[in-house]
Amino acid sequence: MSYNASTQVTHDALVVKPEHRYGSKGQAIPQDSEENRGSIGAQSSTSVVDQVRTPPEDAGVTSSSTICPAPVCRQFWKAGSYIDELSSKSQQPTGKNYLHVHPMFLHSNATSHKWAFGAVAELLDNAVDEIQNGATFVIVDKTTNPKDGTTALLVQDDGGGMDPQAMRHCMGFGFSDKKSDSAIGRYGNGFKTSTMRLGADVIVFSRHFKDQTWTQSIGLLSYTYLTRTGHDRIVVPILDYEYKASTSKFVTLQDREHFISNLSILLEWSPFSTEAELLQQFDNVGSHGTKVIIYNLWLNSDAKLELDFDSDAEDILIEGNIKKTGCKIMNDHIATRFSYSLRVYLSILYLRIPETFKILLRGKVVEHHNVADDLKHQQYILYKPQAAGHEEAEVVTTIGFLKEAPKVNLCGFCVYHKNRLIMPFWQVVSYSDSRGRGVVGALEANFVEPTHNKQDFEKTVLLQKLEKRLKEMTVEYWNCHSVLIGYRDLKKRRPKVPQNLQPGGRTNVNMFQNNSAGDSGKQTINRPPGFPGVFHNANLASLPRVSSEPVVLEKRKEHPDLVANAASKRKVGSDGFSVPGHIRVEQFVQGSATRSQDSETTKLMDENKKLRAKCLDHRVRSQNLELKAMNLSSELEKVKTEYERLMEELQALGTVKEERSRNVNT
Repeated sequence: MSYNASTQVTHDALVVKPEHRYGSKGQAIPQDSEENRGSIGAQSSTSVVDQVRTPPEDAGVTSSSTICPAPVCRQFWKAGSYIDELSSKSQQPTGKNYLHVHPMFLHSNATSHKWAFGAVAELLDNAVDEIQNGATFVIVDKTTNPKDGTTALLVQDDGGGMDPQAMRHCMGFGFSDKKSDSAIGRYGNGFKTSTMRLGADVIVFSRHFKDQTWTQSIGLLSYTYLTRTGHDRIVVPILDYEYKASTSKFVTLQDREHFISNLSILLEWSPFSTEAELLQQFDNVGSHGTKVIIYNLWLNSDAKLELDFDSDAEDILIEGNIKKTGCKIMNDHIATRFSYSLRVYLSILYLRIPETFKILLRGKVVEHHNVADDLKHQQYILYKPQAAGHEEAEVVTTIGFLKEAPKVNLCGFCVYHKNRLIMPFWQVVSYSDSRGRGVVGALEANFVEPTHNKQDFEKTVLLQKLEKRLKEMTVEYWNCHSVLIGYRDLKKRRPKVPQNLQPGGRTNVNMFQNNSAGDSGKQTINRPPGFPGVFHNANLASLPRVSSEPVVLEKRKEHPDLVANAASKRKVGSDGFSVPGHIRVEQFVQGSATRSQDSETTKLMDENKKLRAKCLDHRVRSQNLELKAMNLSSELEKVKTEYERLMEELQALGTVKEERSRNVNT
């Protein structure tokens, strides 16, 4: 798990520098001059831990307390108050340009995560980025703090791990060593915001092998330690070990005094009481990988753990986010459950996952779920966003109705960025508008930038254009396909008959009069001779058809051809009345527009077919590439295994050679 890294500051600032003059490979690092240490950003060979070190002791340092202290306030949104006046370690300015990072920043920085699952996703992103380094799994599970028996969160992977320098980068702020275009992480801040959002303290174990150098490091980022001791800057104790083939053991890279100082802090404020317990955590890490344990987890307003481990043995829930409605289909749908079920959220978190990589939650594999597979009557729409007259990208959006539609009125788009879900079921149309109900889509929008908590996009012009286009897509798709799931076709509307129109198509001043005395909006018909009562406008449909051409009956008999001709010229509406001329013109225009829309729809359908074929081709190519990547990864693992075997044989031969030399000498 290659976590985001930080910029390096002076020894009065963040604890991110090597704690002795050894780099990640055990090579000597020259000491900085006094002038360099006095400038912002200068590289120092010591850390803030040096300023608070304890006296050196003998081997076998143990914790002074059998209980791991908890933070003063256990609710995350109330844990921001910090008092450092009581600290004897607070130092006065010396006139030099020091850059300090106050411990309060750990909490304020983590408030960017409004949602706990967003913080968990940050940790998984680091594991997924390690797939290129051979990672095959990431574990998310419940564990126990051995000092006090409280619940802790475990996140572990078998990626490349971190060397001592990368561990310091991981604990610092703002620097990222992820150069790949496909890497999810980029801001150098995710590890700190995510861990501090989930709990007050985190301890990291990482093992790394590169260039025939095998190292392991332990780092502690403890908000509890900093608040309880009243530090005015962030202090991070780190232990570094390197494997020595001559002794077949891991030995410390720090000098004894510095090692004892850091170890004493770790044993007092971490969940482990002895160095042996700390080193035991590497037993299931393997030759390379990273283990993260977050403890002193935050509580909700009801004084319960914010993460619920007890309600479901195979899941982690957020109790406050569970919102039940009267519709069971709505309650069970993925668009509802992802907000409170970590298993559901992780199933849609990534657009593509290699078959060789598994996410294990509470001991069970998370099944990958593609939102597009839940859609019926699918369509593929090509969108080419433009900025300043230049085309930014080509985005294919999959859109369709949920299989449960019209029984569910959920809608929205799952928008991904570099394979990572940023906005799940983004509602671009309001529920008050019936158009769009049940319409869901999925797309990968790499042309817009996500915020650093990866739960939203930066509010740019491109995002505004995307939102507008997705709304148009929703309405267009609804208008063309809503009839397929039982909605009424709103395009074929009957033309309204004017209220003052007589059945023959002319306005009859004598028959229609406004009733100004009583019923507003109602009209009455004066009683013609022979009719007993008054007819309201609502009864017009029951009236017999009346000719629009007043013809004398005698002439009709004499000229039957004129009657037939007049009847053929007359246009009769669907309600039995003749349609006036201006309405016939409107109908003609509407018919022309409908034919134009039909032609445009046909063109769009043809284009969609081509896009579907293109998408299918891309999907096949992607699967082939993934298969090749899997094969290459498998071959690489075999080569690594063979290399490790040869190294072991070489070490064994060296041992035999030394023994023979000793025997010859004796």
